[in-house]
Amino acid sequence: MANAEKFSELLQAQNDAINHQLDFLKSPVLRCALQLGIVDSIHNHGKPMTLSQLVTALPINPAKRGSLHSLMRMLVHLGFLDHREEGYTLVPASRLLLKDDPRNASSFVFEQIYPTLTTALNSLGDWFQNDDLTAFQTANKVSFWEYAAHEPSLGNAFNELMASDSELVADVLLSESRQVFDGLTLLVDVAGGTGTMGRAITNALPNLKCIVFDLPHVVANLEGSEKLEFIGGNMFDRIPPADGILLKMENQWILHNWSDEECQKILKKCKEAIPSKEEGGKLIIIDMVMERQCATHHLFDILMMVLHAGKERSEKEWAQLFFDAGFSTYKITPNLGCCSTIEVYP
Repeated sequence: MANAEKFSELLQAQNDAINHQLDFLKSPVLRCALQLGIVDSIHNHGKPMTLSQLVTALPINPAKRGSLHSLMRMLVHLGFLDHREEGYTLVPASRLLLKDDPRNASSFVFEQIYPTLTTALNSLGDWFQNDDLTAFQTANKVSFWEYAAHEPSLGNAFNELMASDSELVADVLLSESRQVFDGLTLLVDVAGGTGTMGRAITNALPNLKCIVFDLPHVVANLEGSEKLEFIGGNMFDRIPPADGILLKMENQWILHNWSDEECQKILKKCKEAIPSKEEGGKLIIIDMVMERQCATHHLFDILMMVLHAGKERSEKEWAQLFFDAGFSTYKITPNLGCCSTIEVYP
């Protein structure tokens, strides 16, 4: 009996190890589904779609019907499709991958398995033994931002992803938690890109004006309105004064991209730009608050380490940043899926 239990444990351990080793197949499978247009084909069909109908509708070789069946079976297993007797149907996860949905998240799939990023992940072992700032730099000899600036396909995918993320966050925040903006008359959206969040906020809250503050080349030629203004600058130098500041850049959550030292600089500039708590000053941060049981948080923590020398932070680590920057108190509301709304007061 002892030997049987031992062998059972060993076989389970072997199975777990194999599953982890083959995890790299998941993203390419999803990318293939998007390249073939599977999600949009099922959506446009308007009802469950059979394998035969998919073979006819998709740009594939009919001789590869059996292989398409394997692909579809894997997509069901991953939770991106459902399969019933009458055919394949979409689920909430796949609806976020529809081409014409403004909250489309498919760019994330293409970005994260872009060859340069895959190479960076495979360079982690080398990076731990050298002096490079990130594993991306070990693999590609330049930083992620330098590479993206000279590689339009990666930069465009990144920008599309972050715009779609802002669409979803704005929808949820303004629908479920708009009280976060109570009492504010002027908000600065730091690193707000092309103004996706700023426009959504000012459209939903008629008494609130917004300044989208980003690097000069990002906001150049962007047209504002009576309630929305674009200003160029650098958040490490100065942030325009306002009642409130929002840190949720259109290009992604801001602070997890940076080291503690760089975050301190940003937070101190934010504190300089807003009035006291008694006068209504507030900093609003959209970011992750690390939880041990959340796999998404751990995966993003590794991703930030590989790309930017940043990290995800626990509540204790966030609190340390806030107090070291001179803020007095904070409130965390876990209301945005893997992210939280963090209200920080001078």
